Amino acid sequence: MTYSVKEIFYSLQGEGARTGRPAVFCRFSGCNLWTGREQFRSRAACSFCDTDFRGTDGLGGGKFETAEELADMIRSTWPVTTEERPYVVCTGGEPLLQLDAALIEALHALGCEVAVETNGTRPAPPGIDWLCVSPKGTAQLELTAGDELKLVYPQLDAPPERFVALAFTRFFLQPMAGPNLADNMERTVAYCLAHPHWRLSLQTHKLIGIP
Repeated sequence: MTYSVKEIFYSLQGEGARTGRPAVFCRFSGCNLWTGREQFRSRAACSFCDTDFRGTDGLGGGKFETAEELADMIRSTWPVTTEERPYVVCTGGEPLLQLDAALIEALHALGCEVAVETNGTRPAPPGIDWLCVSPKGTAQLELTAGDELKLVYPQLDAPPERFVALAFTRFFLQPMAGPNLADNMERTVAYCLAHPHWRLSLQTHKLIGIP
């Protein structure tokens, strides 16, 4: 298949359980919950989305004809000066619209560890090393188990109580960004304190001004 990628870049993981870990991010184009066009934002299950996932014009982005071609591009973005195993975060948009077993196998063949950040509405191919699901609104979850569940909070149609019994190892609440961030932060902290099953996740990359 041809893979459409918005951007590929090297940075630090900014959210969730692996905050601070160096990673190559492969942001796939497209999403099944929103077109990315502003005129349709209000109808989207995740109208609060803060990510540009349209097109293939970002740093390192483009069309890749084979899994091996894309895997090579991702691997080449990892610094050659380190002996650490390359850590790759497949994100979007919705990465599971495109990420398949062939690409995971190609990345593993290059020694990479493969993580995925998904809205959880699509089945996952085999071989993923770290699975993070971030539920959106009323969208039905296909993936109900994984390494971490990271819920943007508050969402009227996605209260934490709806997900707390699912088979994830770690549970995070992340304050919704935007004009109400201060209030959302206060509410998220209060919820985590009242429900210790949940941990606080912050968008630390935004706080320190990195991609």
